[in-house]
Amino acid sequence: MPKVSLDIPQELLEDLNKHVGDNKKFVTQADAIRTAVRKMLDQLDDIDRRHGRLEE
Repeated sequence: MPKVSLDIPQELLEDLNKHVGDNKKFVTQADAIRTAVRKMLDQLDDIDRRHGRLEE
C-alpha cells in the first residue's frame, strides 16, 4: 500500500485523536484518515452524479 505524508494543524490532529484508540471508533490515525477520505470521495461522487458529471 502506498504511503502518503501530510501536514495538518495541531487542533485537527487533537480532534482526530479523540476518536482513535482502544474502545474508540478507529484503531489508528491511518484508519481514521482512510475512512474520512473514502467518505469525502463518496460525497463528491454523489455531487457529481446529481450534476450529471459522473458516468454510471
